Amino acid sequence: MYLTAFRRSTLWGCLQLLRPANIVTAWADVFAGVAIAGYTMANNAQLLSITPYSQTILPVMYLLLATTGLYGGGIVLNDYFDAELDAVERPERPIPSGQVSLAVAGALGSSLLGLGILAAAQVSWVSATVAIAVASLAVLYDAWAKSSGFLGPIVMGSCRAGNLLLGITILWPLSMPSVIVVPWVYILAITLVSQAEVDGAQATAQQRWNGILAFAMMGLVLVSAVALGFWQHQAIAILPFAALLGLRILPSFGQVVAEPTSVHARTAVRAGILSLIILDATLAASFAGLTAGLLVLLLLPLSMGFAKVFAVT
Repeated sequence: MYLTAFRRSTLWGCLQLLRPANIVTAWADVFAGVAIAGYTMANNAQLLSITPYSQTILPVMYLLLATTGLYGGGIVLNDYFDAELDAVERPERPIPSGQVSLAVAGALGSSLLGLGILAAAQVSWVSATVAIAVASLAVLYDAWAKSSGFLGPIVMGSCRAGNLLLGITILWPLSMPSVIVVPWVYILAITLVSQAEVDGAQATAQQRWNGILAFAMMGLVLVSAVALGFWQHQAIAILPFAALLGLRILPSFGQVVAEPTSVHARTAVRAGILSLIILDATLAASFAGLTAGLLVLLLLPLSMGFAKVFAVT
């Protein structure tokens, strides 16, 4: 009885808006960025010898809090701006169903973005600058860009690329900032496919082309990730993660190419979002080895567990 009552509460509705499974994938971005920057316990013996352990962990914790606020605020405001559309296409969502008021959702989303920027500022001005950029891009996407054709995927990809860059800012000067192009292309592909999520069973010509382009982009992501691993002399470490990523995303995106219906689009988007952790594990392994990749991959069961309870798309 108490569980049923809780599931009808505003608090539960807010948790649904936050999409915890997705936030875990944002943590993976930060961990991957930290690994790319070279900020690992194994590779920073000199740093650890002069700095207390608690102080070396603290920047990582601040960045995890920052990405929680930025990602959480962005997806809450997404539903805030989509309230009228969701009332027609997804009336079961917390805002159109009346479980969470529009005012509460707006306040929650804005507060989380502010929290994200504040937490990032505790690390460095560089981290704060990246956080402000990510927050601005998230609002731009939610309020306007997502409904403006191809600009939507570009802005959303930039948000995710910025999230990986946030992890890299743990050390200055930045190491390999160009690697953020990989998640940018990955999210571009997911966002292209997501445009067919609520358009019904019949595929349009545009959706079909979006599916083909998204599949090609996913192939490019895999090739780029493997190339990075070989370039960083981590060929053995990278291949298991790249193979797992391919097995997770290529079949579902291939199905969208064959038949780009809303059902197949949702399946591909869900697989793509959850597999972001595998992508991050692949990137972490490329720069910091097998152990770093495995540590990031440990977040996958947590995200998949949350996905059984909370919506992902």
